[in-house]
Amino acid sequence: MPTTAFTDGACLGNPGKGGWGFVVDSGLWASGSDPATTNQRMELTAAYEAVRRIPGQLIIISDSTYVVNCFNQGWWEGWLKRGWKNSKKEPVANRDLWEPFIELVRRRGDVTFTWVKGHSGDRLNDAADKLATTAAAEQKGRSGPRFADDVVALLEPDKPRSSGVLVLGDERPVTGTDDGGPLVIITGHRPTELGGWDLANPVADGLRRQLTEILRAKKQVDPGVKVATGLGLGAEMLAAEAALMAAVPYIAVLAFEGIESRWPERTQRRFRELRADAAKVEILGSVPAGGDGFAKAMRRRDAWLQRNGTEAVLIWNRSDKIIGSLHDRFDRAFDGNVWVIEPPSE
Repeated sequence: MPTTAFTDGACLGNPGKGGWGFVVDSGLWASGSDPATTNQRMELTAAYEAVRRIPGQLIIISDSTYVVNCFNQGWWEGWLKRGWKNSKKEPVANRDLWEPFIELVRRRGDVTFTWVKGHSGDRLNDAADKLATTAAAEQKGRSGPRFADDVVALLEPDKPRSSGVLVLGDERPVTGTDDGGPLVIITGHRPTELGGWDLANPVADGLRRQLTEILRAKKQVDPGVKVATGLGLGAEMLAAEAALMAAVPYIAVLAFEGIESRWPERTQRRFRELRADAAKVEILGSVPAGGDGFAKAMRRRDAWLQRNGTEAVLIWNRSDKIIGSLHDRFDRAFDGNVWVIEPPSE
């Protein structure tokens, strides 16, 4: 019988700190990290490490079409014929990883690839994801000879660890999502309060880790928890990244289509990636005209969050009056279930 291995990669930012993981049910499992990488490179590394370490007939199951289609659609054959050029006659990206991987798969001749939808409730796909996201956050790998569910269960924190600014009260029964789980609104500061416009910095990294720990703890209390974020620059993008790391679905609530159009191209690419990973996208209105129209669109978005949420986490230094006003509205709407994280100085 062939061995089936589930593989996954993760990246905090793209590029950013990365992690990879693979899992064989009741068999070998492993994870690893890279301090500066991309999501595609981590997906590739996860599959390569599984093929490298697991002998015998092997089925690789991945939620990366980048990995699966290379072999199932024969991309690699065209790359070799064209001297490692793609169909646009450009150098193949990540050749340094693809070349040994393809050589190994060809030499073995007993490896097949299957695609699975990510974050769809598959136990082993979720386990590989948890190993990868934890390795990315901690920059530390793990491995073992026999996988069981308690391997990933032990990665969950018993309770969120914070600097003492965030105080979590008793969880109350809520019905903020279609399946009865709570809907946590996460918003707050934009740069520069979070360390600058380039979010690859210690302040943003620390806040992302803190949000991830909070969401993992909330998921332990109620597995049906979801996050709502506007995917705006700063706190809201960090919220989506933390939700991915904690394996908590999130809803992207956009004031209007094209809200990211004036951002730097690199940031727009990250926005599109996070939007694609959302469990649901809510677009609340058309493109506004002028500053007054933009402000009205954002107030409409905040009203949606207030109406549909059940609790909130605000990243707020307590001096910004706009966020302070939002805090007060959420506090009234959510019966005091609003938690504040004060961003540290970089």
